[in-house]
Amino acid sequence: MNILSLFVSDGKGKENPIQIAFNVLLVCAFLILVFWLSFLRIGLSLNFSFFVDFKIRVLDGFVMTVIISITSMILSLIIGILSAMGEGSKVLFVKYLCNIYVKFIRGTPLIMQIYLFFYIIGTAWGIDNRYVAGVLILSIFEGAYISEIIRGSMISISSTQIEAAKAVGFNRGQTFKLVILPQLVARTLPALTGQFASIIKDSSLLSMIALIELTQTMREISSTNFKLFECYFTLGILYLILTLPISFASEALERRFNYEH
Repeated sequence: MNILSLFVSDGKGKENPIQIAFNVLLVCAFLILVFWLSFLRIGLSLNFSFFVDFKIRVLDGFVMTVIISITSMILSLIIGILSAMGEGSKVLFVKYLCNIYVKFIRGTPLIMQIYLFFYIIGTAWGIDNRYVAGVLILSIFEGAYISEIIRGSMISISSTQIEAAKAVGFNRGQTFKLVILPQLVARTLPALTGQFASIIKDSSLLSMIALIELTQTMREISSTNFKLFECYFTLGILYLILTLPISFASEALERRFNYEH
């Protein structure tokens, strides 16, 4: 293998482990150099030693973010499935309720929805627990996106497959179990895995209602010692620790279920 082959793909989209490792290290070195030069130009020196005194608080915030994300993923999946089914309902009220829900949630920013659902609807209905409210708000938001993932996958299944299932004597239950469900899983699982990474990142906005998760924890720490750059740099690293494995899992699932190739 010559030096040039380390930098250039074979054109078939396949790289060997040596190429991958070399170029990943090269990219990391490039990014470190950019940040290092940027710090030098503005005269910034980072000191992370103060985190020793706050390690328990950071760990608690990290764990809370994980709990909120997992709970929201489960609830948003339920909401997404119900909404996707509702959009295909013959009952017009249900159909348009789900349709407007998806369009409203996808068409407005999460920060607006947090204020709307927590301070207006939540207050009106006595939901004053910030953790419960935060999980519900995040679930409602993510449920709209999951609904579209599921609905798009259902639409992509050809009607000829259902007709073929009827032709061989399958009833509705068998058709769903043996024909529709396996394809739905294959088509939605990679996207749903990626959506979980979005839930983790979007949970940071719940700090707007003073929910003590990872972002709010870092805000409070930075307000006591004014180590803003160190706190938010560490915050980014901690979110990467959560989201990068999920991104890799999503890519692996896409390759696993890519039957066209």
